Amino acid sequence: ANYFSKFSKAPVICKLVGRKVLDGVGQPTLEVEIYCTVKNYEKRICSTVMSSHSQIPENALPETTEADEKEINDSVNTAVEWVNESLNTMLRDLKPTDQSKVDKMLGEYFTKKVEEKKEIQKQEEEEAEATLALTSCTPSATALPGEKKAAKPGKKVAVAERTIPPAEPVESVLCGSLAIGGTSLAIAKAGATISRIPLYLHIALLKRNQNSPKEISLPLPMVTLLNCEKFSPAKLKLVKEVMLIPAVQLSLKQGIERVLDIQKEIMRLLQPPGKAPSPQLADSKKGRAHNRGKKAPPRALKRISHLGCLITGCDNLEQPLLLMQTACNNIGLELGTDMYLAINCAAHELMDYVKGKYEILTGTFKSPDEMVDMYVELINKFPFIIALIDPLRKEDRQQWNNICCALGSKCYLIAEDAATYISKLKIDQNINIPTCSGVVLKYINQTKVSDLIELTGLLDGQRHITILGSPDGESSDDSLVDLAVGVGARFIKLGGLSRGERVTKYNRLLAIEEELAKNRTLREANLEIIAFAEESQPKNQLPDALPP
Repeated sequence: ANYFSKFSKAPVICKLVGRKVLDGVGQPTLEVEIYCTVKNYEKRICSTVMSSHSQIPENALPETTEADEKEINDSVNTAVEWVNESLNTMLRDLKPTDQSKVDKMLGEYFTKKVEEKKEIQKQEEEEAEATLALTSCTPSATALPGEKKAAKPGKKVAVAERTIPPAEPVESVLCGSLAIGGTSLAIAKAGATISRIPLYLHIALLKRNQNSPKEISLPLPMVTLLNCEKFSPAKLKLVKEVMLIPAVQLSLKQGIERVLDIQKEIMRLLQPPGKAPSPQLADSKKGRAHNRGKKAPPRALKRISHLGCLITGCDNLEQPLLLMQTACNNIGLELGTDMYLAINCAAHELMDYVKGKYEILTGTFKSPDEMVDMYVELINKFPFIIALIDPLRKEDRQQWNNICCALGSKCYLIAEDAATYISKLKIDQNINIPTCSGVVLKYINQTKVSDLIELTGLLDGQRHITILGSPDGESSDDSLVDLAVGVGARFIKLGGLSRGERVTKYNRLLAIEEELAKNRTLREANLEIIAFAEESQPKNQLPDALPP
């Protein structure tokens, strides 16, 4: 029976099922199921749940939150409709192993939907202009005074724009685009299942034109340990995430265990007064001498963030860094040798466009040039920081050049906010990407597996590093880990070691490490993570911007 089964017809897609489910933060998202005809019987092969890139700020106004939630809900409903109707018919009888053909058809379908949307918008604009022409036939007597009044604020805006480049408009997301990314990923999982190989190997074969890799290296995890809240009474606004990167000589399992030890020690140090003593940070003579004359330690933790890490409030930039240093010292680890730090600055959230400066602390502002000087001083003082994510807005291109010149050989300078949409990075030649060491890529919306493979290939060719990151609205689907391993990402950014949807991915990464070690195909990490600029570029030459 097994012998003759080899001659049976190859499985083909017979049905796609889309449904609305909830992600890790309770927002609606899309699940796609793939059914194939296998030996004349319909069989459910796999499913995937998309991560929604829904960033609704905690301090948003109720009406804004309501509008955003409606938009997310409408987009998921449209995506479910696309999967169950158009895509279900379009992809029927195709082989799930033919990823490039499927992705090409998905791309063409999406392009058609974009053109339809543009046509509708054009008609609406023409109708609006016609209505406006009818209602404004008679000139208003108050037009001139109104224009004079408007001129004054106009001058102020012009001054601000000369100081800093204006923010680029937020990239619009086509309603229903989740269907494209969800279907492409589900097809990839189905192809791996049909081929009886893990998804990461299936992706690696797609990237290498079906040439099997002799060895596979794992991406280094950027594990988020602290999320600094930006609301009163906390003063520090600059740091969004403080992340740990285990030393490369450790196995992933050993690195995760060390991170957990550090997390436990930090929880002890942040215990509210009266509940438990804070070991060494307050009690030891060395600790008292070290902290004499310095500000109080960070405020006690309040809750676990949706990123799966501890939330705490700080009053200055050094507090979270000294806290991490103290925690490591207390358990016999040394930052810069046993463990490294990465900071997600999320500078695009801090710009005050009236002043033209970043608000790094409550009431403390710095210009883009002053930010560069601040980062240089920070890295010189804390050399164990080896990565800064979004240290500046993507629009401050000159300052990105300056910071790369000053710090490019000391730490990675990563763009995340500038690299949200993979498909845009691949096709738009004029997209504003700053000079940087690498980018954080997120598999969201209309991204296809082929897009991800192609873009990481381009990044590899230009010696940029690739970090695959999980969006805020994370799901329990662990496919992101297989994608990161398959495309050969240098780092993976999954959040903290709490919350099921985050821990699931770390568990998958550990399982892949165990499997590769067992098969003797695990490539040992020999990465000098602080020498990227030197190893990839001639001296005094900056890395180029991302390819179109």
